[in-house]
Amino acid sequence: MVTEATGCQTAAMSFQAYLDAVEKKTGLTPRQLVEIAHERGFDRPGVKAGEILAWLKDEYDLGRGHGMALVHVITKGPGIDSKHVGTTGVHRDASDTLWLDGAATNPHA
Repeated sequence: MVTEATGCQTAAMSFQAYLDAVEKKTGLTPRQLVEIAHERGFDRPGVKAGEILAWLKDEYDLGRGHGMALVHVITKGPGIDSKHVGTTGVHRDASDTLWLDGAATNPHA
């Protein structure tokens, strides 16, 4: 797939693949990052995505795409819309529940 903004070739990436890439980059599982975010109060009502994204950029050098995947699980939990499950779309996933405990232990991988 070629993105309109950059004109670069990119691979289709599932929601889970974003989280797995975050783990690879940070050395922390998504669940560990969610726990840290909760300790810092990023799960409280009224926290804006931009605040969480700034923290993820400053602390872990994560970009917007990977950061937004974490924003979702920090603020809404691991569930995703079933319209992305088993489809042929760009952001397809194997399950409507994201695996937060590390890529190596994911039963859907």
